Amino acid sequence: MNEHVEAQSRAPDRTLDFSNIVASCKTLNRCDSAHQDQSFFLTPLMDECETELKFKLSGRVKGLSPEAIDTIRVLNLGDNEASNRELVEERKQMFDALLFAYRTDGTLELEDDEIIQSLITGLDTPAHGKLEAFAPVAVNFLRGWQA
Repeated sequence: MNEHVEAQSRAPDRTLDFSNIVASCKTLNRCDSAHQDQSFFLTPLMDECETELKFKLSGRVKGLSPEAIDTIRVLNLGDNEASNRELVEERKQMFDALLFAYRTDGTLELEDDEIIQSLITGLDTPAHGKLEAFAPVAVNFLRGWQA
């Protein structure tokens, strides 16, 4: 669905302003449902969104700036299991599946930068006009692994 970064109730003049609209989920107690009319300052329209959110193998997300921490809180993006157990578990399952796919004889083979870059390219490429669920999260995690 379309999410207004600055809530319509606070900025009715920005209802059709595309710089105020981002794609969002409709899941109960996260994203749009959690946002309501609260303000937040880190959006997918900003480059900082790629660098100020750190996704962990546990499925949690960590904010690396005050803006990121506040956005995680406002949108209930799962910085701990108590805040959003379902989303944290969904991310963890995605990471587990990704890592399992690249294990052989119990040895993790994600140490090869070419493999990591190939995964990133595949995840970053839309299929039929859409990215796979959690693809941006997986790309964020893999880029962190490269660092």
